[in-house]
Amino acid sequence: MLGLKVCATNAQLSEFFIRWESLHIILGALEHCIDQADLELTEILLCLLNAEKGMCHYARLQTIFWRLFPRRQDRWSCHQTYGDQSLIHWQEFFTDSLWGTLPSSWQEALDGLTPPQLATLLLGMPREGEEIRYRSVWPLTLLALKSTACALAFTRTPGFQTPSEFLENPSQSSRLMAPFRKHVKPKKQHEIRRLGELVKKLSDLTGCTQVVDVGSGQGHLSRFMSLGLGLMVKSLEGNQRLVSRAQRLDQELLQALNKMEKRHPKVVQRGPRHSPHHVVQWVSPTALCEELLLPLETSGQGSARLLLTGLHACGDLSVALLRHFCCCSEVVALASVGCCYMKLSDPGSYPLSQWVAGLPGHELPYRLREGACHALEDYAERLQNAGPGLQTHCFRAALETVIRHVCPELRRPGVQGIPRVHELKIEEYVQQGLQRVGLDPQLPLDLAALRAQQAQENRVVAFFSLALMLAPLVETLILLDRLLYLEEQGFYAELLPIFSPELSPRNLVLVATKTPLGQAFSILENEDI
Repeated sequence: MLGLKVCATNAQLSEFFIRWESLHIILGALEHCIDQADLELTEILLCLLNAEKGMCHYARLQTIFWRLFPRRQDRWSCHQTYGDQSLIHWQEFFTDSLWGTLPSSWQEALDGLTPPQLATLLLGMPREGEEIRYRSVWPLTLLALKSTACALAFTRTPGFQTPSEFLENPSQSSRLMAPFRKHVKPKKQHEIRRLGELVKKLSDLTGCTQVVDVGSGQGHLSRFMSLGLGLMVKSLEGNQRLVSRAQRLDQELLQALNKMEKRHPKVVQRGPRHSPHHVVQWVSPTALCEELLLPLETSGQGSARLLLTGLHACGDLSVALLRHFCCCSEVVALASVGCCYMKLSDPGSYPLSQWVAGLPGHELPYRLREGACHALEDYAERLQNAGPGLQTHCFRAALETVIRHVCPELRRPGVQGIPRVHELKIEEYVQQGLQRVGLDPQLPLDLAALRAQQAQENRVVAFFSLALMLAPLVETLILLDRLLYLEEQGFYAELLPIFSPELSPRNLVLVATKTPLGQAFSILENEDI
């Protein structure tokens, strides 16, 4: 099974704690290796990670870390030095001379690498059939960081390599009828089918009478679950405009299905169709939502049994799902895919578990959480293609030097997306960027300095790639905290990678139930035939 189940035994819970602590201290442990030139311990760590990456080996990893950091407070504080102050602020590459903050041996290994080489050697994502060959001997500390980042992160690889639904046509899922594909992009087609089918299985296993889709947007998932899979669905969305759009699409889909049934009665299932019930409702992460708990219809079979779901529930909304699951007896199952971790309220939405909240150094600042939302697989593909769009990182870092010169107190301001960057000269990008942050775009520019910075594009890309390599590790910390929170409440939970990460980077669904399902969990992640 690809997922990782939270169980209520002390031994397994202890294993989770070990994993959490290992995740938080790994960067500090490796930095210590650099400072002390402790190649023996680095070799042990590297060999261990390369040979054994299973969950059962984290206790051995912890033993090595304890040799490095005998005092608990050291183990928990040291990760901040490496994560919070350098790798995550790549926009300050030039203003803060970030290349010089890397160990000299790392600089020598990374300097001059082409984007495809970065994808293959640093991110470990070679093209199909490509053999990984290092042009020089890399420092063991860098290799250990690369291996550890991969080994300690939750697996993001689903049980299929290529989404089978797109083998015939990359724009149309062969697993969805044409009416369900209309107005839906391939990424969303893949997501609603996979999550919808998982919800259907989970609903059957737990005896749910109603599904509540929270943060339903235009209702694509709700329509597929109700009109495609026959589930009773209530959709909650805080935006009135999106709800109105969803209702129009419902009627359009119903008409299309009715026409298809008349033309192809053997293809389309007959029987009553229930459109999703759309409600304009904002769900708070801190207050109970009564509307969420109201049943759609009363049956003689007892009280409603609800299943909560959310497809990429943004920021605190995913936390609201967790809390309603935990505190409401009517809610018996949960299937949640989170996103936008940088929008989590802090404190309040992270950490959730008491155990993590009691750990010194557990904080995950905004920039770390924002970095966890990047698409690692997509960026590796961009590196392999070595497209001109990669220069955006270098241009943005150069813009930061100009901003800092003009307005020293303005640091890393958000820059609205500048279109067609690959067609711009660096000075043109800087001028547009200045205008977007409210500064004079006609300021005199040091063109020689800008050209010198542009010449370091590969270094900027290498530095950004190094930071991005840690993104799955930070996401693992956040999701592991949620697993521990559910376990502390006495519930059963599992994380399953159900989407292709190339199509949908936030591809881990958190599944939770209030009664044990045992081996039945394993059928949820399987691709239906």
